[in-house]
Amino acid sequence: MARTGNATSRRPTGTSGQPRKRAGRLQSAGVIREAATALFLRNGYLGTSMDEIAALAGVSKQTVYTHFADKERLFTELVLGNTRPVDEFIPVLTHLLQDPDDLEENLRELARRYLGSVIQPPVLQLRRLVIGEAGRFPELARTYYERVPERVVATLATSLQHLAERGLLRLDDSLLAARHFAALVLWIPLDRAMFVANGEPPAAAELERLAGAGVRVFLAAYGQA
Repeated sequence: MARTGNATSRRPTGTSGQPRKRAGRLQSAGVIREAATALFLRNGYLGTSMDEIAALAGVSKQTVYTHFADKERLFTELVLGNTRPVDEFIPVLTHLLQDPDDLEENLRELARRYLGSVIQPPVLQLRRLVIGEAGRFPELARTYYERVPERVVATLATSLQHLAERGLLRLDDSLLAARHFAALVLWIPLDRAMFVANGEPPAAAELERLAGAGVRVFLAAYGQA
């Protein structure tokens, strides 16, 4: 039986391989990012070469340059792309302070989540890296600061202001109050982690104690009698 002309319309048009090519490029870029992140965190910016990144990723050096123009561009993209902990924490913060039945308990839960978001090895390693390279990349450090710690504080300030408007807190400066909350909760373990890179992370009981103590001091200053 003769084939009809419809068979021609079912033939590949030559574009069916494009999705596979795009998927392959995305996969290569992801592998390169993972390798570069591991090396930058371990060896710093100057201690990492594009040759080492290519070797760890299992791709050619040319493939690395196909995706990233140079090491500085790759480093910048990695630093500014690591905002997932903040992206996940911001909605939690907003939800906990939106309409609290027990303000003190909600603030304690917020403090626990805040500590859990920041005091974890990948976040601390990246923070050390950004601080260490701030002299070489001042604009990158400023942008990271604005997108990560400052973004959290600004969101917290907005939530605290709403609580003050409802008569649950006494505030003259909501942004200052947010900075005080962040310092009371984070400063002790974060300051230690910046200097003692290979130290043991704080135990869960210690973080719980710091969260509770920070909230008590915060409410002593800003809570309603």
